[in-house]
Amino acid sequence: MTYCVAVSVDDGLIFCSDSRTNAGPDMISAYSKMHIFKPSSDRIFVVLTAGNLATTQAIISRLEHDQEDPDTDSLLNCKKMVDAARYVSQVSRDEQSNATEMTAAASIDTKCSLIFGGQIKGHPPAIFMIYSAGNFITDSTEHPFIQIGESKYGKPILDRIITRKTSLEDAARCAIVSMDSTIKSNATVGPPIEVLIYENDTFDNDHYIRMDEDDQYLRDVRQAWNEALKLSFAELPKFEWEKRTHAVTNVRPMMHDINK
Repeated sequence: MTYCVAVSVDDGLIFCSDSRTNAGPDMISAYSKMHIFKPSSDRIFVVLTAGNLATTQAIISRLEHDQEDPDTDSLLNCKKMVDAARYVSQVSRDEQSNATEMTAAASIDTKCSLIFGGQIKGHPPAIFMIYSAGNFITDSTEHPFIQIGESKYGKPILDRIITRKTSLEDAARCAIVSMDSTIKSNATVGPPIEVLIYENDTFDNDHYIRMDEDDQYLRDVRQAWNEALKLSFAELPKFEWEKRTHAVTNVRPMMHDINK
């Protein structure tokens, strides 16, 4: 399994993915699910992948190979982000179809889903969810993030925190906590965690972070979040009978002091 999330805020985009591809009693393996493309100085794209590893590798290889032929549709010659999303979705459909044909006898699930995002100069940045069928959707003002894979554990904090006005740094921290919450609850999701913080109109990937299990920043975030949750839980309002019991408990010592 896997978990990937992309967030779109006013100042830019956040991409976050885990790297676990297999989890079992005797084997755990990892493979990067974040793929960054910079075909020219006026554009940058990121693909996050979930699903059959062979299929996603074939998709990424095709995206790289198509850039080498100027007469072929590719990330290099798409005019707008929606054009690039259509191109990536077509590549995804083609490679899934090829994989299905090759593995039909073995009944292997070759499906995959993608998060695709980035920016082309002169146009705003965008993120898209590309389904296994090849169709896609984009984010919205009411829902400024997209998830694929094991998404349920990491969704609550995104719902509560993320808005278009959230800063890039806070959005990145939120994505990391979302990822860590998923890792805590699901053994099929695990580090290394990759994070890319993209600021509008920069067309670079300078703010890329890769965190292993023992990464100090990841440890600090995890500890701070755990402590904050426990403290907040302890401060939740009490039931009415708890309040009455607490009041009686506090009064008894005072009456005892008076009798003395």
